[in-house]
Amino acid sequence: MRVLQLIEATIGGARRHVVDVCRGLAARGVQTTLVASALREPAVRRDFEVLARLGVEVRELPMVRAIHPRTDLAHTLAVRSLLRELRPTVVHTHSSKAGVLGRVAATWTGIGARVHTPHTFAFLFDAMFSPRSRALFRGVERTLAARTERFIAVSSDEAQTFARTGFIPAGKVRVVTNGVDVERFASAEPLARAELGVPPGAPCAAVVGLLNVAKGQDLAIRALAEPGLENAHLLVVGHGELAESYARTAQECGVATRVHFLGWRDDAARILRSVDVLVLPSRWEGMPYIVLEAMAAGLPIVATRVDGARSLLELSRCGELCEIGSAPSIAAGLARVFALSAAQRREMGLLGRRTVEERFTREHMVDGLVEVYRELA
Repeated sequence: MRVLQLIEATIGGARRHVVDVCRGLAARGVQTTLVASALREPAVRRDFEVLARLGVEVRELPMVRAIHPRTDLAHTLAVRSLLRELRPTVVHTHSSKAGVLGRVAATWTGIGARVHTPHTFAFLFDAMFSPRSRALFRGVERTLAARTERFIAVSSDEAQTFARTGFIPAGKVRVVTNGVDVERFASAEPLARAELGVPPGAPCAAVVGLLNVAKGQDLAIRALAEPGLENAHLLVVGHGELAESYARTAQECGVATRVHFLGWRDDAARILRSVDVLVLPSRWEGMPYIVLEAMAAGLPIVATRVDGARSLLELSRCGELCEIGSAPSIAAGLARVFALSAAQRREMGLLGRRTVEERFTREHMVDGLVEVYRELA
């Protein structure tokens, strides 16, 4: 069996997902080709080099995020040629742009069963796109759904979101949850609070992810200004286009001395082991990797009721769920966790770690995808 993985959005959780999937498939002897763009994050080429050493064939295709008809057509034709060359059993596309180009090329050629993982649909992003753009995205996805054999939901919550679209038949949906390397996060060495700019003994939360409206860091910053959190500190870990805007938000809310912008870090595992709680203030998700990573690190979670986080916390009882878009609700959740004793927070974190060990490892994820591929093959 040969599987072709196609992705433009090589950033954040989608990048992690595809790299882990390709590694896992190669380890199981599945012939795997990755077609990906490095325009958004050139550092992804380091991942390409690792995958190549593991036996994954990597082809770079400079797909672009925005709609660009001439460029998009050229890239669709390039994928079509590649399909005719490789003749994969399965064409597995990820996120919006590659999802369109890959499924159109596979439809034209009739080569490969078409599998798509949206990693959340763009037409749901009401805070990022205009109603006109979202209507266009929805129309394209509706058309392609009829030509897609399987949709992968990365959480049971996301499967319910698929159902609410009205155009994805339940029979085409398979739930294959994201998974992480538990040991990497469970055994990471904590950092000293002084290294993070946090006073000894101060309650400290971390929000980790790309700085954009979907991830809701602005809500976590505003939560810090709510009553009951006067002594709490927040680590904002990540980079993105809204960094300056969020720094202004901290100033406007009077919490700038308690919000620490750490930028992009390669030691997120150590940071998770150094704070009291992870806060996920997202406005939408599919299955947030950072929640799984924090659970693996034994950390309590305060999260909005987005897809993935909702089912994880209800299953594991390792934290507090809050209302989407509500800084006061997030603040109340943080206050409840900070009010627990250190022993109680540790027990809550252990519940999360056990849940990840039992159900959300990388091995579970890759095994689930292989099962879907074999079903189609």
